[in-house]
Amino acid sequence: MKTSYVTDLLSEQNITSFFLVHEKELRNTREGRAYLRLELGDRSGTIEARMWDQFENVAKDINRDDFVKVQGRVELYRNRPQLAVQQVRLAKPEEIDLADYLPHTTADVEKMFAELRGYAESISNPWLKQLVLGMIADPEIARCYKRAPAAKVMHHAYLGGLLEHVISLCGMSRRVATHYPELDVDLLLTAAILHDVGKLEELCYERAIGYTTPGQLLGHIVMELETVTRAIDKIAGFPVPLKTVVQHLLISHHGQYEFGSPKLPMIREAMVFHYLDDLDSKLAAVRVALASPSGDDEWSTYSAALGRKFLKVDEFLKPTPAAPESQHPAEPKPQAANAAAAAANAPEPAPKPKAEAPSLLRKLFS
Repeated sequence: MKTSYVTDLLSEQNITSFFLVHEKELRNTREGRAYLRLELGDRSGTIEARMWDQFENVAKDINRDDFVKVQGRVELYRNRPQLAVQQVRLAKPEEIDLADYLPHTTADVEKMFAELRGYAESISNPWLKQLVLGMIADPEIARCYKRAPAAKVMHHAYLGGLLEHVISLCGMSRRVATHYPELDVDLLLTAAILHDVGKLEELCYERAIGYTTPGQLLGHIVMELETVTRAIDKIAGFPVPLKTVVQHLLISHHGQYEFGSPKLPMIREAMVFHYLDDLDSKLAAVRVALASPSGDDEWSTYSAALGRKFLKVDEFLKPTPAAPESQHPAEPKPQAANAAAAAANAPEPAPKPKAEAPSLLRKLFS
C-alpha cells in the first residue's frame, strides 16, 4: 500500500512508494546521454522523475496510466524536487487503492447534481430550459458530469471539480443578474451549465487526469460547440437567432483570442459570463496555493497557474504582542532617599566668624 505522497517528499530523502505514471518519454541531454523521463503522481500532486541507467526494459514494459512501485532519491533541480529513480516495476492490483491517486471533491456529488437540475429548472425561457434539461438528463452526460474535473491543472483539477465550478457559476449568475437587472439570467445560467460540457470528452479521468487524443486535437470549445449544436438541432422549432446567441456564449467564454476563444464576447451576457468564469477559476487556483504547505508563515506556495505566490493575509495581519506599558519614574533607592532626608533635616550651619582687621589698622586707630 502507498506510504509516501508527493507533497510529503523531502530533498535528499530515499523513498520507496507507489505512483501513477502520468507521462513517459525517452529523452537525450545536450551531451547526447539518453534517459527515461517520467511524470509520477498521486492525489496530492505530481513530480518529475528521471532514470539514467538500465531503463531500456522499463521503457518497454511501463506506459502512461500504469501504477508502479518506485525506489529512488529525491533531489533538488532548479529549486524544484525531482526523483532520481533507481528501480521501478509495475504494481500488482492488490497493492493499489484508486483513492490514493485521484484527488476528488469533498462535497456530495449527488446533492450537487440535484442542485444543478434545480438551476436548470429555474430557467424561464422554454427553449433554453428544454435544451439544458435535455442535455443533463442524458445518462452518459450525467455520468461524466458527476465525475469530470474542470481542468487538468489550472482550477478544480479533481474528480467532481467541474460540477463544483458550474454550481458556483450558477449562484454567481443569479447574484450578478440581481445587481444588474438589465442582464438576462436565463442566458447566464445556460452559459454556466453548458460552457464546459466539451471537457467531458476533452479530458480523461479514469486513472489520471489528462487529455484524450480528440481533446488534444480539438479542444473543449470546439467539442462543446458541436455537442450543443446537435442538441439544439434535435429540438423542433428552436429559434435560429437564439441558437446563434447560445453558440456565441460558448465560443467566447475564454474572453481573449490568446486564451482560445475564436471570438471576443460581443453580447452583454457573454462578456459578464467570461468575467464570472475567469474569477471563479482563478480564485480556485488561489485557494489551492494557500492551502498547500509552503514552509513559509506568510507566503503561499508558488502558483504555476497564476505565476505568483499569495500573501497569507490572516497571518500577516495577526496583531503583534502588545508592547509593555511605559513604567513610572523609578523610585529613589533607599540609600539615596535616606541621604536626601538626612540632608533636609540637618541644622543650618553656624555663621562663620568675621575676619579680624589687619594688625596695621589696629595700630593706627589704637
